[in-house]
Amino acid sequence: MDRVAHPRPTRLRRTFARLTSAFATIALGATGLVALGGTAAGAAANLAQNPGFESGLSGWTCSAGSGSTVASPVHSGSAALKATPAGTDHARCAQTVAVKPNSSYTLSAWVQGSYVYLGASGTGTTDVSAWTPSAPGWQQLSTSFTTGAGTTSVTVYTHGWYGQPAYYADDISLTGPGGDPGDPVPGAPSGLRTGGATSSSIDLSWSPVTGATGYNVYRDGSKVQSVSGASATVTGLAASTSYQFQVTATNAAGESPRSSAVTGTTTAGGDGGDGTVPKHAVTGYWQNFNNGAAVQKLRDVQDQYDIIAVAFADATGTPGAVDFTLDPAVGYGSEQQFKDDIKAKQAAGKSVVISIGGQNGTVSINDSASANNFADSVYALMREYGFNGVDIDLENGLNATYMTQALRSLSAKAGSGLVITMAPQTIDMQSTSGAYFQTALNIKDILTVVNMQYYNSGSMLGCDGKVYSQGSVDFLTALACIQLEGGLSPSQVGLGLPASTRGAGSGYVSPTIVNNALDCLARGTNCGSFKPARTYPGLRGAMTWSTNWDATAGNAWSNAVGPKVHGLP
Repeated sequence: MDRVAHPRPTRLRRTFARLTSAFATIALGATGLVALGGTAAGAAANLAQNPGFESGLSGWTCSAGSGSTVASPVHSGSAALKATPAGTDHARCAQTVAVKPNSSYTLSAWVQGSYVYLGASGTGTTDVSAWTPSAPGWQQLSTSFTTGAGTTSVTVYTHGWYGQPAYYADDISLTGPGGDPGDPVPGAPSGLRTGGATSSSIDLSWSPVTGATGYNVYRDGSKVQSVSGASATVTGLAASTSYQFQVTATNAAGESPRSSAVTGTTTAGGDGGDGTVPKHAVTGYWQNFNNGAAVQKLRDVQDQYDIIAVAFADATGTPGAVDFTLDPAVGYGSEQQFKDDIKAKQAAGKSVVISIGGQNGTVSINDSASANNFADSVYALMREYGFNGVDIDLENGLNATYMTQALRSLSAKAGSGLVITMAPQTIDMQSTSGAYFQTALNIKDILTVVNMQYYNSGSMLGCDGKVYSQGSVDFLTALACIQLEGGLSPSQVGLGLPASTRGAGSGYVSPTIVNNALDCLARGTNCGSFKPARTYPGLRGAMTWSTNWDATAGNAWSNAVGPKVHGLP
């Protein structure tokens, strides 16, 4: 976590009185500068674009999707910025402004909130900032700087602080000589370093680059991720393995040279199971049959998928028991090749589970004997093939009492590493009194994720009691809210969508809609008409049917949704 550029509030509080006095002197005493009451007569034009946020966030970039505009409170006009810190992100909203070398500038803004900062970086001399520990009403912050001999642009910004509520900003002003509006290619990032590591992921952070609107992350020379802020989590890595990382800065003019390289090493892997499922995960179903989608072997499944559900196990003549047979249509020469592919995926930090059910699944568990048969047969498949767990996709109903018994019996056999996923239909999760919802709550202590299917569905009630039609951000968020407020942990909720129009009879939405719903639930941004009363930054992620249909469509779904999921707070 990088706090070098931003001293802790406790230390800043001791100098706040001196800073306030100094800033007031600058604001009131300098000719042509912005006074506390407004712009002095004859003052230079404001160089900031969209300074009052009347055009939304146009011209501004907010870290981790933390920013939005609101109609109240505002200092003037009809809009203001609202930015919400979350986790380690302090909701930095910034824009790069063209300036002239060796010139003096004054920066000011009106703010509300706790520990709100205003600053300018990349000045070529001394980067400056001002802050307030508490502004229950609108308060003006002001500071000034002189650009260096070679400085042609600076980045002005606001931000809050870790663990604090949302802050507001309005009427941001930068006055001084205007520079050439041409946008140069940014310089290479500096300060690249590794942070936390798991058996399948490594955290990276670096110093922000003046003029950059985004960053590319390279692993062992290949680009693997694009992000908007100065940090990233690279996933899909193998356990106990060292990787070399570099980053570049980008804007409309192009991409910078690569940064200096750093090396990061993943931790040792466990026995699989939920211990290897990342905080934010993408689930994909792999088809053990050929229905016109691209035929894949497990080794071909895209790297963005963290949980791969092998579809499907087969019912047997014994009530509750299941078995699995490789379909020759998928092209394996032997079962051992399939097992080797499972091990390779697990070595790369993935979990592979066996899915029970599907549209045509006929597995029925209605008594203790069938529950025991289910647990025994699934555990046998786990030992034979190396599966990490089981996916419950029974679309013809289930018995909560005996499915709970079956899964708890399986957990007792498999241990704490067991991965349990579920894929109910929308109707199954409308109420906590439903059998699927009851089952999920009954096994909450051992449940990994519920990826409800937001497709092949009619209109449904959201958690606000309103009816929503499938195919919209509101449909995804308002129905997820039922699970999130009905007792499931955010880490146990995922959004299940088709990978293409051919993947389901109805309900396909573009990856943009999926990503907007993820932002709305995790960050409170990009919502539709429905906005949850609170955010759920621990949301597990998303699921798709299927990896094969995704491949058929050029991997458009996983290439868009995967980075969004892995970049959630």
